[in-house]
This record gives sequence, structure tokens and C-alpha cells, in this order.
Amino acid sequence: MDVPRDMLWSGWGDPARATPLPDSVVKLLRDLLGVPAGDVPPVALDEIAPPESRLPADCVEALAGAVGGAEHVRVDAESRIRHTRGRSTPDLLRIRSGEVSDAPDAVVLPGTHDEVLAVLKVCAERGVAVVPFGGGTSVVGGLAPRAAGAFIALDLRRMDALVSLDPVSRTAVLEPGLRAPQAEALLRERGFTLGHFPQSYEWATIGGFAAARSSGQASAGYGRFDDMVTGLTAATPEGTLDLGRAPRSAAGPDLRQLVLGSEGAFGVITSVTVRVRPVPEATAYEGWRFPSFAAGAAALRRLAQDGPLPVVARLSDETETAIGLADPSAVGTSSGSAGCLAILGYEGTPDEIARRRAAVRAVLSGLGGEPLGSEPGEKWEHGRFNAPYLRDALLDVGAFAETLETATYWSRVPDLYAAVREALIRVLSGAGTPPLVMCHISHVYAAGASLYFTVVSAQGGGEGGNAAKAVKHWEKAKHAANDAILAAGGTITHHHGVGTDHRDWYAREIGPLGVEIVRAVKRRVDPSGILNPGVLIP
Repeated sequence: MDVPRDMLWSGWGDPARATPLPDSVVKLLRDLLGVPAGDVPPVALDEIAPPESRLPADCVEALAGAVGGAEHVRVDAESRIRHTRGRSTPDLLRIRSGEVSDAPDAVVLPGTHDEVLAVLKVCAERGVAVVPFGGGTSVVGGLAPRAAGAFIALDLRRMDALVSLDPVSRTAVLEPGLRAPQAEALLRERGFTLGHFPQSYEWATIGGFAAARSSGQASAGYGRFDDMVTGLTAATPEGTLDLGRAPRSAAGPDLRQLVLGSEGAFGVITSVTVRVRPVPEATAYEGWRFPSFAAGAAALRRLAQDGPLPVVARLSDETETAIGLADPSAVGTSSGSAGCLAILGYEGTPDEIARRRAAVRAVLSGLGGEPLGSEPGEKWEHGRFNAPYLRDALLDVGAFAETLETATYWSRVPDLYAAVREALIRVLSGAGTPPLVMCHISHVYAAGASLYFTVVSAQGGGEGGNAAKAVKHWEKAKHAANDAILAAGGTITHHHGVGTDHRDWYAREIGPLGVEIVRAVKRRVDPSGILNPGVLIP
């Protein structure tokens, strides 16, 4: 997949793929959600002026020495703006309005593990915070540190190699700055695949997948990214962590799992050893309709617990099905299909796929499912990375769109689903028209599942596109949803990560003793507190 190196500074992805909403959809937003008339375009990039860099000249010079030259240290306005925050809707609303008060003071691009160590040494000596930066796709404040002074964005794009491939063990060593399409292309040239395709696939990096415990759309078949990692190397201000001598070990607690999901707060991941698999001979996708979300969830649970389990297994609720969000490019053209749409995917030889599809059909038909053939699945597969582009188009016309996710055990799924919906609708209806709240089961396990919510409303309850008001309004709803998640027995995040947005609820989830353990690790590997301050650590 040929995509540009830099993401659109004010939105998602490749600017060439941005598509405005059809007039019919805009009218629907005005009529049903109370979105005010009038477009809300972003300010021009050249009209934004970040604060003057706080790094003294001798610090910039020391950083240049650490990374092999001044060309790898950028202090120009555009580079700093492009590394400001992540890609949550609040992040985008602020940057679209020109608000970049928390831009990094420099962007530093190391090329090796040793250069990362050297950068951390310079920064620890001078009290400069360091934010590891991969694809910039965080949606939970993972790139928005609470730094008291200067900080740098440590852009890992130069570290983008497939270091080695072991076809006997079926493992590969990858550097952290590899974007997912690059990694997949390099592996496929050698007959292998990682099989990791989250919605951020086109832009996220290998290091980001590891740091945030990413989960791909084919997780039912391939597992989460942290399941794929068999070893890793991380640079810390106190030295190097080199972890993983075997796929599994009984040699004490698994420190790989301590670094995975640490979001740059414990160190900078500089390589990962991952499990790979041969490229499948064929793939196939299909759709199923169920009369209700409860019936569809029961059917997915049956597949997850007793098999046969497809590689992809997803279920949209009634609202998401009616809107047609499984095919973002066709939102607003849905015929208002009743019931709930499930998408299933298969891989293997054609004969293996045919056998598995037949076995799945026998199970689902007995549970009230109606087969819809290949077309719904193929539409989903074709448009599965398009939803963030749809969000940009919604922001352009003054609507608000955001997502959040959680996970729990199957027995708690109905209550968790209801609690989060109620919290979002209650808060976001307080200033006017009720929001549109959609949900799908995105990942399934024998014991439980992940729920992924999408919310569309007027910005700030119809407050005219004011970014600060819109962000504040969403924060109230997000906090209410977070409270509801914990009260209903869910985890605060399944795959988006903790960042700053979930940090306080993460503390409640792990308890006071858990918090002290996390803080103790932080103090040992980062005594100066320079690594992504305010992120993850309660």
C-alpha cells in the first residue's frame, strides 16, 4: 500500500483520500442531530505559530550530536505542529482551531538503539521530557504529556528495518518505526504475514502496536499484538532492557509484559521479535443478520467458546447496522436494514475456507442467523480503514464524532453495553438533541468480548463549532462513560491504551497497591521522570 510518509496535520491519513459528505448526509445531520448550518474548516497550517522552543542552543547541539547530525533535530514550526498530540477528536478540534500551545520544543529522529540511549542521556541530564512518536495515531492522550518544562517528540521513523527473519521458528525482528503496511510488505516478500490489521493500520507503527497493546481486526485468528511478541529491546535512561530468550519461560514474572502496554513511560521500544505466519492462500468474508444484538452476541459467544471460530468476528448493534457503518464509504445510503449485521472472515486454502464456512453456517443457522452472502463482508473488507476519514468529513460540517472501547466477560456484556450507552446519551443530550450512539463487538474471546462505541452529535451540543466548548462537553460525556465502564465491571480500555484520558480510571481499576507497583517501576527505570510524563502513571 503506497501512502505518504506524513499524515494530514489537521486530520487523519492521506489528504488525497479525504471525501466530503454527500448533501443528503449533511441534511440528515442538521435535521436529526441539530448540527448547526455552516462548515467548520481547519485554519491554514501557515497561520499557526507554536510557542518559541524552550530548548537552549547547547541542548539542541547535544541532541544533534546524539543522533548523528543537525538534520535529525527539527525545530521548525511545521515539524513541531505535525507532532502535536495525537488523533482523538479533542486533539483534532484543538489543532483545527490553531491551538498548539503544547507543541513539542523539538522533533528528534534517532537511527539506532544506541542513539536512542544517547538522546535519553542528554534529556535526563537537562530535565527535558521525551515523548516516543511512531505514527501519531494515539486517541487517548498518549502523545500529550504533562511536562512541566521543555519536551521533545522522539520520532522513530528512521528505525524502520526488518532486521531478521527466522523461517524455521517463524519469527521476525522488526524496528519500531516501521509502519504496518511497510512491515507487511517486507514480510510478504518472504512469504509471511504478521496478520495485524487494526483500524489504524495504514499509519500506526510496530513500536506503537507494542507500546499500546494493539488489537487487530483479525484478532480472533491471530491474537492481539502482545500475543505475537516473543521478545523486545527497550532503551531507558538507566540502560537497556533486552527481554525474551524463548517463546515462553518460567523464569520469574514476564518482564516483556511489563514493557508491552507501557506507552513510553518505562522506556523506548527499539525492536520487537514477533511471531509470523505464512501468507494464507486465500481469504473470504461474509455477512450474517441476527434479529437482535443479544442474539448476535450469543452466536459469537458460541463460536468463540466452542468453535469453529473465524479469523474475523464482528457484530454491529441495531443502530450501527441501520446507519451502515460497516461500510463507511456508504454511510447515509443504507436501506435501514433491520436487525444486526455480523461480519465473519476466513483464511487458508480454498478447501479449508469452504469447510470452515460450512461448519460456521451450521452453527449460526441454528442460532437464528440469516446468511447474507459475501457482499457485506467484502464491502467491510474494502472500507475497513475508512472510518477515520469519515470522522474528518463530519468535523468539517460541524458535527462531532468520537469512539471509545472497553471489554468484559460475556455474562456482563449486556449490562456494560446498556450502561455506557445510557451515560453517553444522558450527558450529550443535556445541551440539546440526543446523540447517535452506535456499538459493535470488535474482538471476541472464550471468556468475553470487546465493545467499541461510536458517538455522533452536534459539536458541544450545538455551540457553533467552538473547539474549547466542544472538547469540554465531550470530556463530561467521556468521564461519565468511564465511570459507567468501571461500575459495570469492564476494563477501562481494551486496545486504545491508557494515555492521559484513562489514567485516573486505570488507577481505580488496578487499586492503590497496583498504583504503587507501577510507580516503583517508573522510579527505577526513569528516576528523572522524563519519559512521557503524566501518561499512564497515576
